[in-house]
Amino acid sequence: MPVEIVLQQSPDDVALRDKREQLAAMRGRLSERERELAQLRAQLRTFEGRYFRQVGTLYAELDEVEARIAEREVDLYDSDAARQRAEEARQRAQETHDAALGEDEQEEEVFDPAPNLKALFREVAKRIHPDFARDEAEQQHFTLLMARANQAYRRGDMETLQRLMDDYREVSGALAGESTAAELLRVMRQIQHAERDIAALDAEQEALLTSEIAQLHLDAEEATREHRDLLMELATKVREQVAEARRRFEFVDRQVTAHGR
Repeated sequence: MPVEIVLQQSPDDVALRDKREQLAAMRGRLSERERELAQLRAQLRTFEGRYFRQVGTLYAELDEVEARIAEREVDLYDSDAARQRAEEARQRAQETHDAALGEDEQEEEVFDPAPNLKALFREVAKRIHPDFARDEAEQQHFTLLMARANQAYRRGDMETLQRLMDDYREVSGALAGESTAAELLRVMRQIQHAERDIAALDAEQEALLTSEIAQLHLDAEEATREHRDLLMELATKVREQVAEARRRFEFVDRQVTAHGR
């Protein structure tokens, strides 16, 4: 009768197996969080574009007329208070104009990163490029990290690139030894990094969901379910405000002319 030999695993071997499973689960959660956040960003960016095209430009027009009214009132009243109101109205009009029209009026900027940003990005890419992965799981993880590095590079985000570099150095330092304990330490550090990144993504998602544009998007979706177009309704209301503001400007202008100013 054959004798079955059962190999006993050391506590470190058992812990390493459990931590690897935990790391795989954490990386799965991280990847899912990043996909969800990317979808949310894209959704809100698309809606924001619609809002600025349909409503934002009208608010810019309204604030421009209000600024012209305030500036004309300076000629009428010639007071410090009137000049202060005119300055504030002109600043508000410029801010609204920049928000609604600024991106359309700016020429596409040529991406010209600083030398130190280029150097840091190259160093990061040398370490986390998917081609350098040891297995399929690590390749998937490196692909995610490389995408994050590319985004940070395009934004000129030195802080994120440096954090990716620091994370790599912290983890790779545990690889000096070949022991199970060293591998266990490396995996535990990777788990900590994944937990930190998930928390950061959750915080960003919460900030997006509580933003004004997100609330307006929710209101627009609710209106759609009621067979209404919220942006069209807002645009109609602002057009009426613009028309009323133009009438006020004409009234003030006639007063200034009547006083010979």
